[in-house]
Amino acid sequence: QVQLVESGGGLVQAGGSLRLSCAASERTFITYAMGWFRQAPGKERELVAAISQSGGTTYYRDSVKGRFTISRDNAKSTVYLQMNSLKPEDTAVYYCAANNWLPALQTGRVDYWGQGTQVTVSS
Repeated sequence: QVQLVESGGGLVQAGGSLRLSCAASERTFITYAMGWFRQAPGKERELVAAISQSGGTTYYRDSVKGRFTISRDNAKSTVYLQMNSLKPEDTAVYYCAANNWLPALQTGRVDYWGQGTQVTVSS
């Protein structure tokens, strides 16, 4: 089993920044496209950002474009989500996810999930 462990969540004021990290327990990390999903209470899970195996292709949900940046360090088997200009509507549990095929992540199909990390943005 591939284990994904998120960190970096917390409480921040609107306009602030956080950086989430997701560390994978898999030496073949480079074979996985990675993504960040989020789920707010009473809401459906939604894909926030995704990145291809090489890092050459990225995807962002429209609501976070220009504010969030996804990146990866394959040598460290870690994917990051830099979140700037945070808004209260960004409040959610954020989940790291892995799939062998980036388009599958974009359709919500996930091979491995992280446990989630809470991000709370106060107004």
